Amino acid sequence: MARSHLIVEALQKCGVTHVVWLPDSESRFMYDALRAVPQLTLVPVCREGEAFGIAAGLHLGGKTPVVLIQNTGFFESGDVLRGTFLTLRLPLLLLIGYRGYHGMRAGRQPVDTAAVYTEPILRAWGIPYVLVDTDADVDQIPQAFADSRQRQAPVAVLICREYEA
Repeated sequence: MARSHLIVEALQKCGVTHVVWLPDSESRFMYDALRAVPQLTLVPVCREGEAFGIAAGLHLGGKTPVVLIQNTGFFESGDVLRGTFLTLRLPLLLLIGYRGYHGMRAGRQPVDTAAVYTEPILRAWGIPYVLVDTDADVDQIPQAFADSRQRQAPVAVLICREYEA
């Protein structure tokens, strides 16, 4: 099981300045680790769609934001993602808590359909993604960050489970 401080260290290596997020059941493990790093500014939002507008403004202001939301919030915020980062061709590392991933992968009937639609929706939007499920997978975060810069578009990191601090 990957640990939150490793994810935060990967974000620091990328030069991230702001984490725009809506705390939820999938990302709550990150709070203490993020708060412990004074170089990272946490920007809480009320709705996931707000995260993309705020991140776009930070990017245009010369900062390096990431958005951290749950997959259900990603679904809700599709139009603002389209209208900002996809239309304007802005780079963004998008961290998505993959609610329901392990149950679905284990062949269990999901409690809700969030896990069923996550990857198909990312593919439909043309957003490449990687899965982070263990400590070893955290090394994919800097590469995803670099890919978003090279593509001038969002790249997603699907955080597949709750992490231990």
